[in-house]
Amino acid sequence: MDLATLEKKLGYKFAHPHLLQQALTHTSFVYEHQSGRFQDNEILEFLGDSVVGLVIADYLRQNYPLLREGQLSKLKAAMVSTNSLSSLARKLGLDREILLGKGEEKNGGREKKSILAGSFEALIGAVYLDGDFETARQVLNQLIKKYFRKLPKDNFLVNNFKSALQEYFNQQKLPTPVYRTVTETGPEHEKVFTVEVCTRDKVLARARGYSKKSAEQKAAQKALKKLLKNKLEILNEEAFIINQKKEEEKQD
Repeated sequence: MDLATLEKKLGYKFAHPHLLQQALTHTSFVYEHQSGRFQDNEILEFLGDSVVGLVIADYLRQNYPLLREGQLSKLKAAMVSTNSLSSLARKLGLDREILLGKGEEKNGGREKKSILAGSFEALIGAVYLDGDFETARQVLNQLIKKYFRKLPKDNFLVNNFKSALQEYFNQQKLPTPVYRTVTETGPEHEKVFTVEVCTRDKVLARARGYSKKSAEQKAAQKALKKLLKNKLEILNEEAFIINQKKEEEKQD
């Protein structure tokens, strides 16, 4: 494990390196190495989940004081989602450093977003235990602040694609969009789902993903781009923003 490089990317040096190693040790590895030398990262993940949620909530409170609670909640949900945390994990190179069992390795564990997101939460939990809450806050804030640079400070809406598409159809008094799986291909651990979203007998969009949920979000995203004429700005695989100030300026 290249812990020194990881510490450099993280901007933090562990006083107790065993916590960093534990954060990167998946349960599948411990199961296959029952010598007692290794501890899995589940308890650190449990702890890190709460630390990440609180740090991000406080970051949003400080940096977006004009947003209402509902929009703050949606923005927080987008940042603590499996998609976002797994993306942060990849940027740190956790996908290369996680200790996995041979079975999980063969099943594509290094690409599984749930494992990557869990490892990221465990890493933040380890920083918290090695230092304190303020240390974990500083480390995490450095990692997330660049994701918010493109956002305006106020007057924007946050939503996920499926919810937004549902709201659009409700506003237009149209039948609820329906998602249907067209195909499932690939081996069990690497299935690819093709999903299309329809209204009445019309197919609005079709997309593929490694889960039905992911494929549905992508299909909803494609449909929204057509309906909203690319007015949305993508935040991550599940969420987007609409800058209302820009829309108001266009209308004026």
